[in-house]
This record gives sequence, structure tokens and C-alpha cells, in this order.
Amino acid sequence: MGSSAVVVGGGIGGLATAVGLRLIGWEVTVVERARVLDDAGAGISLHANGVRALDALGVGDAVRAAARPQYLGGTRTPDGSRLAVMDGAALERALGTPIVGIPRAVLHRILRAALPTGSLVTGTEVTSVDRSDPALVRVRLRDGSLDADLVVAADGVHSRLRGGLFPGHPGPVHSGSTVLRALTAHPVALRTDFELTWGPGAEFGHLAFTDGRAEWHAVLNSPAGVRYPDPLAEMRRRFDGWHDPIPALLAATRPEDVLHHDITELATPLPTYAVGRVALLGDAAHAMTPNLGQGACQALEDAATLAAALRTGPTVEAALTRYDAERRPRSQAVARAARRAGRLGQQLTHPVALALRNTALRLAPSGTAVRALLRHADWTPPRLD
Repeated sequence: MGSSAVVVGGGIGGLATAVGLRLIGWEVTVVERARVLDDAGAGISLHANGVRALDALGVGDAVRAAARPQYLGGTRTPDGSRLAVMDGAALERALGTPIVGIPRAVLHRILRAALPTGSLVTGTEVTSVDRSDPALVRVRLRDGSLDADLVVAADGVHSRLRGGLFPGHPGPVHSGSTVLRALTAHPVALRTDFELTWGPGAEFGHLAFTDGRAEWHAVLNSPAGVRYPDPLAEMRRRFDGWHDPIPALLAATRPEDVLHHDITELATPLPTYAVGRVALLGDAAHAMTPNLGQGACQALEDAATLAAALRTGPTVEAALTRYDAERRPRSQAVARAARRAGRLGQQLTHPVALALRNTALRLAPSGTAVRALLRHADWTPPRLD
């Protein structure tokens, strides 16, 4: 079994993978194209499976200390009428942890702090991966190369490495939606920890953090590439008349802090997450829509599972075969469920369909929302010690 790895991509999945591989005694270099890691304008919710994966990686306590438990929340209509209640305390009783909310930048810092100085190399672009030698993989960079026993492609939804490994795959496609989001510049008085509001072809949600600030996001049905001269003004126009605290969240936002990205996904599943000594992970393997809040959680599961497979596997290839067998069915099933959730949630536009969905949600027995989340959040991590 080898003992050196190059992780391509310094996002949540790539950093978590490096932490896991270090735990099992591997030498790891993380190569990130961006010169500055900056995702300060976004937040993230972590379900129990994501938190459990972080526990396995040894950073769960640090994340809990920095995160805000999401106990009170639910789903509403634009006039504020309640559609469903999410009981975070019930999730905690069932799984040992509620959903937690944390700024992405804080989660990044925690993961980076678990790595030794010098293991993360920024401003370096990977141009290709040479797999011609069966005993190692050569990662070619703009200014040199690195040899390793394992390469992990964690380079995101538009993964260059995935394209090289699967040249016939259609790659990511536009989901039909776009998302604008920001962190508020100062604390906002909120009655709930998290909330979603569904209108015709639109969703507005918020996620509260420990310092009183919040992240908000607005998901809209939109062709790819549509951008606004003043995104914040457009959000105020688009969500004019929607219930509190939506106006307060937008009022607490600086225009320069608004991020805007089209939502893309791997609608065509990959046939494998392992090719020789190369493993695909996170969005590079299974980019999904955000409708279940499981994208990062699935990447964290990937990281813990990969490390566990390499800890006990007789060879790198055997370990990656096990990783693929364990991760591909589950992550692709979650991706399909996220796509369905979007079609029945934010993407609905027809008045009759909206009325039927809203009525069904209001009439659903209490606990239905919790049981729906349990289907994906109830996951037991492997041991890495």
C-alpha cells in the first residue's frame, strides 16, 4: 500500500480528504488553483451525517463549537403562512445532533488548521494526470509535477480531471435554477434558526449563525448566464411583499457581498468514482442541486470513507474499488432525491401544482419532515483509528 497522495482542489471535500489521509499516516499535498481561498460570502448547513463524518476526521468538536444548532425552523409561503415545521430537537434525539449552521469560511479554517503548514499549495494549476506508470500517478502542473501513490480529484463540478478520465461523459448541466446569496453585514433579529419560503419558481431561505449574522439565499428559475447590474436591488424587487424577516435580511446586506452562481449538476451519473489510482470525490464525482442541503455532507462522507478504505485495503486499487462500491450508490441516490425535491419545491410555477403541494404539506402528519431528513442524514461513519 502506498503512502503519498495529491489532492486536487482545496474546497471542503479536498481539505477533509487531506485531513482523513493524514489521520491514517499518509503524506498529503493539496493543490488549489485559486491564490486566495475566499468563500466568506456563503454559509452552510451540516446534517448529522456531515457532522458525524467530521467527528471521524477528528474535527467535529471544533465545528460544533463554531456552529449554531438549527432547532427552530420550517417552510412558509410568501405571505408567511406555515407549510411545515422542522423540529431540530427531534433530529437531535434521533441522531445525536441537530442540523448546524456555520459560515463556509469558518469551516474552511477549521479544516486547514488540522493540516500541517505547507501541505496546502495555492495558486497552482493542475494541467493533467499521467497514469502510464502502474506504480504511481504523476500530476502535471503549470510549473512542474508531483508523483504520488494516489490522486484525489476534488476539483469541483467543472472538474478538469473528471473530463480527462471520462472524455465521453456529458459533464455538468444547468439545473434550470440560479442562486444569489450573501452573509448579512451585521446581526439580524430572527425568530427562527433557519427557514425556507417557496413562491412560484422561487425560494428564499436563511440560516442563522452564532454571532447573530445570517446567510440568506435566493434560488430562482432562470436560464444560465443571466446576471443583474445590481443584484441586491433585483432581490429587493423580486421579493417585495414577502414576509418578515426577508426585507430585514436584504436591508442588512451590502451590495458588494452578494454572490451569484448558476446551479449545475451531474445529471448523468458517473460509471465509477475510481480509475486506477485516481479517486473522484465531492462535486467532481456527484455534483447535486442544493435542495436537500446534502452536497457538502456527501463530500465529507466521501472523505471519511476513502480514508477508511485506504487504512485497511491491501492495495490502493483495492481500496478505491471498495470506496466506489460504498459511495457511488448512496451519493447518486441522494443526488436524484435532491433533483426531485427541487422540482417539487422551488421550481414549481403552475398555480394548481403549487396549491396541491402546499395542501399536501399542511395536511402531512407531524414529524413527516423529520422522517424525510432521516432518510439521508442517518449515516454511520467508518472508524479511522
